[in-house]
Amino acid sequence: MEKTVQLKDGTEVCIRPLRKDDIDRSLAFFRALPLEDRLYLRKNVTRIEVIMERIRDIELNNVRRLVALSGDEIVADGALELEGHGWKEHMGELRVIVARRFQRKGVGLNMMRELYLLAVSEKVDELVVKMMEPQIAARKIVERLGFIEDGKLTKYVRDIQGERHDLIVMRCDLNSAWNSLDEYFTDTDWERRK
Repeated sequence: MEKTVQLKDGTEVCIRPLRKDDIDRSLAFFRALPLEDRLYLRKNVTRIEVIMERIRDIELNNVRRLVALSGDEIVADGALELEGHGWKEHMGELRVIVARRFQRKGVGLNMMRELYLLAVSEKVDELVVKMMEPQIAARKIVERLGFIEDGKLTKYVRDIQGERHDLIVMRCDLNSAWNSLDEYFTDTDWERRK
């Protein structure tokens, strides 16, 4: 899967799976993010070992990772984590981060759409996002896509500076996500998958 999409400002980006040869591009992307954007990430993705671990996860078939590229530069990174078996096999967890200069242009929404389509192909019927309480903008975005707060764990996680925060768990069934995304996309590719 590789898809070129046009953003709100006319810029084109290519959305495709993360590959082994993306290590340097991925490191450059994460290292260029301002601290306040990296503050709430689960892992220190500015370290090469962590990037290599992310690629190994793809090979183990329990994560689908997508990147958006402008030219040869990664400008967004997204993941669909799959449980694959057991009592959560019907669920997938979504994560997306977008470079500052590409925010509010539709990259994140396009990434969510492609991750949603991957979830459909993986027979997932519920999506989950987890975030720290200070991530207000991220929360507003996923709420627009039909996610609702399902739980809060008080002072459960630490940001990369060690400060504790509440963990917010939000959930959405695929039909609700579908209806919300459908409001944003009407192109034939989206319509064909209905």
